[in-house]
Amino acid sequence: MVKLNELTQQEIENVIQVYGIHANYVDQYGKTYKIYSDHGIFALKKILPANGMDFIRHVQFLYQRGYNRIIPIYPAPDGRYGVLYKGYLFYLMPWLPNEEKEDRSEKHQKMFRELARLHSLSVKEIAVSTERRQEHYDETIDEWDRQRDFLEEFIERCEQQWYMSPFELLFCTFYKEITQALAFSKRQLEEWLEESKEVEKVRTVVAHGKISIEHFLYDERGRGYFANFEKAKIAAPFHDILPFLARTLHTYPKRFDDCVDWIKTYMSYFPLRAEEKHLFFSYLAHPGPIIKVVEDYMGNQEKRNEIKYVKRLQEKYWLLKNTEYVVMNFVEQNNQQTN
Repeated sequence: MVKLNELTQQEIENVIQVYGIHANYVDQYGKTYKIYSDHGIFALKKILPANGMDFIRHVQFLYQRGYNRIIPIYPAPDGRYGVLYKGYLFYLMPWLPNEEKEDRSEKHQKMFRELARLHSLSVKEIAVSTERRQEHYDETIDEWDRQRDFLEEFIERCEQQWYMSPFELLFCTFYKEITQALAFSKRQLEEWLEESKEVEKVRTVVAHGKISIEHFLYDERGRGYFANFEKAKIAAPFHDILPFLARTLHTYPKRFDDCVDWIKTYMSYFPLRAEEKHLFFSYLAHPGPIIKVVEDYMGNQEKRNEIKYVKRLQEKYWLLKNTEYVVMNFVEQNNQQTN
């Protein structure tokens, strides 16, 4: 019998028998098994048990708040929402056909409208002291000042060389834009601290954890549902947007007008407060990825692959410029709204 992701079909049978179904045929898609049975087609997903309780609790909370655009999890007859087997927790869902009838951009628009609705229905305000905000500001600024000092030291080191390496030469070319992005992030963080002085509470939502169109699936009626809630957590509203942008913008240089429109769609249904925008702009613009490449280059002097590091530096510079385009669009829109 063929192994499917470390489980045989018989072992899968041992899991799904709890639900009273029998598998006629099984396909594997990553960590998900597509199960064909006399009762229909199901998706069986496996996760680590440590993530199981939080995941199920967040999904149940969203259902209680009236949010039902989550692929439903079938409970077993004994009420369990997961089956523990061979060190993993398995849960059962319907298999959605996910037939797309529009282009990629329209699917993104629908996904971000649903994300805004998810956040709107799960939003909750919690008290955060002025001291805690100041502490976060101080810790973040200290780290960013350390990064600024490191960049200054490295460019001085480069400029002292008789012959710069290709990496050093490329870094010197990018240095001004990297430090400008770092300074912008710092200014936005300062404005966040100033704006939030009179704010006693902050908003939290149930964040999906890893939004993507691969995790936004259509049923037979064309309605979109979120899948893969295993990384869901209570976080700031923009917690979902930042990782999405980091992945989307990590490509060759281009105008990401579609991406800007998607986020604007989200904000039109779930507007960010003034202080939330400043914190969002600060985190989004921060050039952490390209600084990390330079730090790695300095820390691996004995086993350094120059071509590899030049390629990484160039890729992170493209990310920096793509991010800059998106940030400036958001900032310009925000300035027009406040003036």
